[in-house]
Amino acid sequence: MSITPTMKTRSTRAKIALVPVLSLGLLGGSMALAAPVQAETSRHGCTVDPRDPENLRGHKVDFKIKVDCNGKKSVQIRQLRYEEDRGHDDFLGGSHFYEHFDKKDGARTLHSVDRVPDQRGDKEEVYHYVSFRVKDDKGHWSNWTRWEKSDVVKVR
Repeated sequence: MSITPTMKTRSTRAKIALVPVLSLGLLGGSMALAAPVQAETSRHGCTVDPRDPENLRGHKVDFKIKVDCNGKKSVQIRQLRYEEDRGHDDFLGGSHFYEHFDKKDGARTLHSVDRVPDQRGDKEEVYHYVSFRVKDDKGHWSNWTRWEKSDVVKVR
C-alpha cells in the first residue's frame, strides 16, 4: 500500500522552506544526504532497490521500488522523491509502503507516481531515496537500513 501526498505547486513549496526538514523528521531516524552512499540493500532475507525513475505522460514520473523477501516476512519501506536543481534540490514528496511476503511470494515492483513540474521547458533531473526495515516471523523488527539513492534521470 502506498500513501503518496498530492503534489503542491512550486509557489507553495517555495513558501514553506522547511518541508524537507520536517518531512525527514516525520519519517523518523537520522540520515545524511550530503553525498550518495551505496547503502546495504539486503537485510534479513529482504532486498529493496530504488529503480531508475521512469517518465510517464503529463509531467508524471514513476519512482519504482523493487522488493523481494525470502520466507514469511514483512518489510516497511520509506521513500523520498526529489527534483535536482542547482543550489538546492526540490522535495517532491515522501511515501511509506508496508509489504507482506509469504514463503511462495516472488519479487514485486512498487509504483510511486509523482508530478514533476516543468520549470523551463527543459528536461528535469529526478531521483529518489529508499530505506527499509524487516519484521521476521516472530514479530521482531530490524533496524532501518541506510538510505540508498537511485540514479539521477532526466525526464521531460
